[in-house]
Amino acid sequence: MCLFLRSNFQKMSSLGRHILVEYYDCNPDKINDVPHIEKSMIDAAVKAGATIINSNFHHFSPFGVSGVVVIEESHLAIHTWPEYGYAAVDIFTCGESVDPWIAYEFMKNAFEADNGSAIETKRGQKDLLDKKSWKPTNAIEQADTPKNSRNIWFTERDQNTAFSLRHKGDLLYKGQSDFQKVEVYDTFAFGRLLTLDGMIMCTEKDEFGYHEMITHVPTLSHGKMKRALVIGGGDGGTVRELLRHENFDEVVMVEIDGMVVDASRKFLPSLSNALDHPKLTLLIEDGIKYVKESPAESFDLVIVDSTDPIGPAEGLFSIDFYQHVHRILTPNGISVSQCESPYYNAEVNEALFSCFHNIFGKEKVWKYLAFIPTYPTGMWSFSFSSKGNIQPSDFNAELAQQFTQKHNLQYYNAEIHKAAFALPSFCR
Repeated sequence: MCLFLRSNFQKMSSLGRHILVEYYDCNPDKINDVPHIEKSMIDAAVKAGATIINSNFHHFSPFGVSGVVVIEESHLAIHTWPEYGYAAVDIFTCGESVDPWIAYEFMKNAFEADNGSAIETKRGQKDLLDKKSWKPTNAIEQADTPKNSRNIWFTERDQNTAFSLRHKGDLLYKGQSDFQKVEVYDTFAFGRLLTLDGMIMCTEKDEFGYHEMITHVPTLSHGKMKRALVIGGGDGGTVRELLRHENFDEVVMVEIDGMVVDASRKFLPSLSNALDHPKLTLLIEDGIKYVKESPAESFDLVIVDSTDPIGPAEGLFSIDFYQHVHRILTPNGISVSQCESPYYNAEVNEALFSCFHNIFGKEKVWKYLAFIPTYPTGMWSFSFSSKGNIQPSDFNAELAQQFTQKHNLQYYNAEIHKAAFALPSFCR
């Protein structure tokens, strides 16, 4: 059902036409999707005959979108309430070349609205206006048609904080797997960005800090590893770094979501370029089940490169899982896990280290830090848990530095290896 109230002043000359629109029973996913809304409104404006100047959109917490498309003939603006399936839209045009009702119909279809209402009013009725002889003191010469610029943001948020990255507007990849929503954006400041269920996993610009520290610290501390297991890590960055070490005979990577691997292969080649390495065994299956069924003492290194402890990764933060990790490590094996932000996720961080202390022994567990700008607070922690007597201080600094230089590492070096274990007091 659609209700319209068009202006009764169709013959009356005016400066502009203003339509106030309400869309009801919209598809909530459509009106909570910034790229979809921005594209729909730009397409609607073009269909109506308008010339695009720029666009600016923002996603609110926990949901809802506000934005505006500026056109030469004025603007289209929106605010959405996905929880009600409702969107309020404001279409203002001037001149005779743009038909705002075409934009109305286009957006109604784009948002999959079951119902809509709109009212049109004339703005600046000319019979009520006196044209002045005024001229600006600094007259601007006729310019070329302005180039469309877009101001679209991806925002990761929780109840109290948010972090935003401006991107180029169009999603490079969007899919919904059996486990999570997988998206790839192209950002201005950090290159391509992989997100899972709206949470930042990695960006091209700062991923090296995470992947170099989760791999080279344990590998260079041990020095003689032959077989490694990576749980998660679908973007490929962790196995890329592990396979720089020639001493490995095999690296096994178990990722539950093949869609993450597929998206990374296609859109994040700088991370995924080792996924076809001859020493890599890539399995798309449940990592928890794989660890539980693996033989005892079968891996020198187990890396848990998981997402946050929700959804498919929740079981990777359990005592039962890490008891099996301990079982499948060789006598001098090492387990490393990402352990969230010690400041922002303090409760999860403390619970994880309590778990490691109980399983490996407190004297055989160390916390270390790396700094990744796009992760909450920028400070990120890792666990180093030793089944035998190897300690992170056992590494050969000279060999570590040679390795750093050979592979042109961007974060890890011998000094960082030592310094990463120097913790702020609150982390201790």
